[in-house]
Amino acid sequence: MDCIYLTGIRAYGYTGYLPEEQVLGQWFEVDVKLWLDLSLSAQSDAIEDTIDYRSVISLVQDLVKTSKFALVERLASAVADSILHCDDLVKQVQVSLSKPAAPIPDFGGKITIELIRSK
Repeated sequence: MDCIYLTGIRAYGYTGYLPEEQVLGQWFEVDVKLWLDLSLSAQSDAIEDTIDYRSVISLVQDLVKTSKFALVERLASAVADSILHCDDLVKQVQVSLSKPAAPIPDFGGKITIELIRSK
């Protein structure tokens, strides 16, 4: 199985456990790994024979921007499920969703959820 990696997708969203996170929002960063067969597109050189990753990037950004979940786990799962349902070529997806500025006192790191979903 072949892979396409989409890294550094950024979007401003309103997912978070604290009420102010769902009002003020914050930046999220998403990396996506798509498993699919690229042998046909490698031969044909035609975008019709692969997934148009511009549409995947837009899908991820739109989900982050419009979702208001309490948990980033739910947002990451929504991203993975949406990608699997948007294109029959994708057999498996890995989503790494990060909250780089989580509102946790005395914590300067980032929170990352990583999950894998398959058809």
